[in-house]
Amino acid sequence: MVCPTPAQPIVFQAYVRAVNEHTARLERLEQELKEPGQSWRLNPVVEALQALRGVQFTVAVTLVAELGDLTRVDHPTELLQDLGLTPSEDTRGARRRQGSITKAGNTQACRVLVEGAWASRDPGTVSRHLHRRLEHQSPVLPAISWKAHVRRCTR
Repeated sequence: MVCPTPAQPIVFQAYVRAVNEHTARLERLEQELKEPGQSWRLNPVVEALQALRGVQFTVAVTLVAELGDLTRVDHPTELLQDLGLTPSEDTRGARRRQGSITKAGNTQACRVLVEGAWASRDPGTVSRHLHRRLEHQSPVLPAISWKAHVRRCTR
């Protein structure tokens, strides 16, 4: 690699080291979460969430840990309200105007959902990683996952 100044290779190596350390830290965290997670009563929910494109193990565990038992909500709009993903509203008389999302909810759960959405924003096929996660799931989950992905990509 040819760099115009002598400082650039030093900075580049520092960035490479930082990325490698961060990757190693994430791998350690994932291993620490997987071992006790096998006996967790919500582990089937974590595995089912991983059937969705863009939702890997860490995202699924964070989401379930932050939201808890999803059977407490009767309708998806209640969950969206808990997350702060519903649009704000300004109503005066007969006029009704909807604004941006309220952002008044669980920030951790919202953050991992946004990261998952960014990871799966492009239309595409089932990656080998997702295919590997779907191998041990019931045949219904891949169909639901693909239907959700197609719906998300058409919006």
